[in-house]
Amino acid sequence: MEGDAELQDLYREVLLDYFRSSTRKGKCDPADLRAHGINPVCGDELEITAELKDGKVAKLRYAGHGCVISQASAAMMAEALEGADVPKAKALVAAFKKLMLENAPVSGLPPELEQLASLEGVRKFPLRVKCATLGWNTVMQGFEAVKS
Repeated sequence: MEGDAELQDLYREVLLDYFRSSTRKGKCDPADLRAHGINPVCGDELEITAELKDGKVAKLRYAGHGCVISQASAAMMAEALEGADVPKAKALVAAFKKLMLENAPVSGLPPELEQLASLEGVRKFPLRVKCATLGWNTVMQGFEAVKS
């Protein structure tokens, strides 16, 4: 089972790299989409902002604080959704939530979400699933609030 340990180490490094990344941290101003989410269980808090142009997520940023899982997942989300048209972005959110909440196989993830395989192990810890899905739930609230 040495391969399993190596894979876990790789996933841990992927999460830490995204956690440390500041590439998509911050806020869009002006923002066409703005949503705020809190995970009271562990104190994670995120504000998601986005610029929408021509039916696409032109720019997506996240700001806030939280654990490695919530921050890394938000960074991965911002990377995956930026540039996607809104229906595709919503489909990617649904695919990620299916992975986390319904134990969908990682092999079924769209290519845009391949990095999120590093969060697969989180599914074993239901309280941590809320950390991983915070940004995704928050951005979906933002999409629902935007006038189409």
